[in-house]
Amino acid sequence: MPENKEDNKVNIVEIDNYSLNINYIVVDIKITTRDDKPVPQYEASITNISETTKIILEKIRQEFVTRVDFEQMEKNEDKDSADIKSRFEGEIRKLINKYFPKTDEKTMNMLTNYLIEENLGLGKIEILLNDPNLEEIVINNHTEPVWAYHRKHGWTQTNISIPSEARIRHYATMIGRDVGKEITTLNPLMDAHLMTGDRVNATLTPISSKGNTITIRKFATDPWTITKFINSKTISLEGAALIWLAIQNELSILVAGGTGSGKTSMLNACANFFPPNQRILSIEDTRELTLPKNLHWVPLETRLANPEGKGGVSMLDLVINSLRMRPDRIIVGEIRRQKEAEVLLEATITGHSVYGTFHANNAEEVIMRMTNPPINIPKPMISSLGLILVQNRNRRTGKRRTLQIAEIMPTGDVNIIMQLNPRKDCIERKNNSITMIETLKLYTGMSQEEIDLDLKQKMYILKWMIDNKIEEVDDIGEVMAKYYMGRLKLERK
Repeated sequence: MPENKEDNKVNIVEIDNYSLNINYIVVDIKITTRDDKPVPQYEASITNISETTKIILEKIRQEFVTRVDFEQMEKNEDKDSADIKSRFEGEIRKLINKYFPKTDEKTMNMLTNYLIEENLGLGKIEILLNDPNLEEIVINNHTEPVWAYHRKHGWTQTNISIPSEARIRHYATMIGRDVGKEITTLNPLMDAHLMTGDRVNATLTPISSKGNTITIRKFATDPWTITKFINSKTISLEGAALIWLAIQNELSILVAGGTGSGKTSMLNACANFFPPNQRILSIEDTRELTLPKNLHWVPLETRLANPEGKGGVSMLDLVINSLRMRPDRIIVGEIRRQKEAEVLLEATITGHSVYGTFHANNAEEVIMRMTNPPINIPKPMISSLGLILVQNRNRRTGKRRTLQIAEIMPTGDVNIIMQLNPRKDCIERKNNSITMIETLKLYTGMSQEEIDLDLKQKMYILKWMIDNKIEEVDDIGEVMAKYYMGRLKLERK
């Protein structure tokens, strides 16, 4: 039951609580609402290390710092972070034995991990990185608490703070060093990623006038799938079946939406419908997609140039190269520039199926942005795309929904097939499909009745997966493989 108490006349209501086990360290998470705070409060507390032990650990940490030449360690480019941690683990263990001589191995491991993260990791930020319920972690400066975007509760303010601007800068430098990037006064902006795949953006003052910043978008270890989307009311059974029909018949799809609307998550869900007998290439700046393991999938990543301007591999480089790798389907993390759009649309015309994301708030805006500078694609050329899916996030409620499913007419205009009804919170049929259905009839020979029957069958299979709690990406991949091989038997688990 939620806890409701008076604390100095401030009403505090506990709305969520759970525990994390991070390298033997037990962390209790409590989320509360307070009358005097505009957003929920995210409180993390380590429960299996007493306050007295923490004081002694801080003494050990300071002694460790005096023994280690961190500046020389950072200059040693031959060592990655794992090597560095391994080198100093023995030193930390000696210090723990000095202050806690009768420590058992389990406690030794816990205290060692705690000190390693405090000295060589990201400190208390590691707690947030290990919380699967968080999507985004934001450090704005050292004077205010760290913020975190919670899947269930939206933006929350944590009880974790960074002690100084120098520490924030140290974290940014450390993150960049691990992936061969640097952030300096002359280069105060950095896009990088953690070894876990989490995306990182960092800025240094005075570019960010209130202080140094770090923004971490977490890699989804538990990726969104089509059944999770249906369960969360992001999309309907009918909408998902329509997407499946398009993907099965190799129509190209562009997923549009604003920042944080779930474009990449929807792209990942669309990939659930790929058949296992086709070669799939994905091109991203940072790996975010997670496809079923039974697919013939080759993930590719861009690379920024080094400080001397050498070694860069752009999105366009990879798109052009991918066409020489005999792909059946090409997934592009995000289409930003004219050349990328031109090459991808040429690929659709030459028989490849292309899937990508694009920044636009609705289907009409997709066409407007694609056909005007700086992208400036001729309007009729866009008709080689099959569908536009538009994702939307209501910033007031935090709900993510599919706003529109639209097809592109031969003229380059859009016909909206399904659209979100915000009052009913569901996506509804708006217009009958014209181009997509005619294309299916042309290339498959199916009649309208057969297409309608196929959609109903797909809705039935999706409902069966939901009823049988088939939600994980690899499990859905197995169902799809059996479907395409004609071996799917819908038996209740």
